Amino acid sequence: MTSHETEPGTPAEDPGVGPHPEPWPTDDRYDPELLAAGDRRNVVDKYRYWSREAIVADLDLRRHPFHVAIENWQHDFNIGTVVRNANAFLAAGVHIVGKRRWNRRGAMVTDRYQHIHHHATVDDFTGWSQHEQIPIVGIDLIAGSNPIERAALPRRCVLVFGQEGPGLSDDIRRAADEVLHISQFGSTRSINAGVASGIAMHTWIRQHADEPEARARPSASDHR
Repeated sequence: MTSHETEPGTPAEDPGVGPHPEPWPTDDRYDPELLAAGDRRNVVDKYRYWSREAIVADLDLRRHPFHVAIENWQHDFNIGTVVRNANAFLAAGVHIVGKRRWNRRGAMVTDRYQHIHHHATVDDFTGWSQHEQIPIVGIDLIAGSNPIERAALPRRCVLVFGQEGPGLSDDIRRAADEVLHISQFGSTRSINAGVASGIAMHTWIRQHADEPEARARPSASDHR
């Protein structure tokens, strides 16, 4: 059951909903434990009291055809943010390339609603992309890369991000169909992979996605 599925460190008084008034809805998407105890998960109002399985099934009907991947050779702390962004922009899947274990804290439990795939090596990852016929688009500020602001992203693609510091590995750079960078104008050499992933995914959204279904405007607390 999912009644205790809250973000790590979330205070009990944080926004959410209490027990559902009786009579309870009979739709099988609803979780009886959540109806009884209340729902303080980090989900939009549409999904209040729904079971995790029901939420995933509904998201699967609407997922976008782009994937995201991040290299994980040194237990990068940005992976959780990448996963949370992938959920916000409804990516088809998230691919961890390298070490299987990753720090989930930054994901704020959104990994439970995403399809997470592990590839132990770059060859495993590129083999998957070739089998699925999905082009690899690397995101890194390196010589020879092109600005993402001027690029036409493929509708079906996998956006790949490197480790904090070294960026994309040489193997990923060689495998990529193209490498794009996010234009910068200040003194820092780079932005972290978590921030870069949000910008790159939203670029795909602006080029390919329809407007989200009408729903109540999120509260300020939804952007914590």
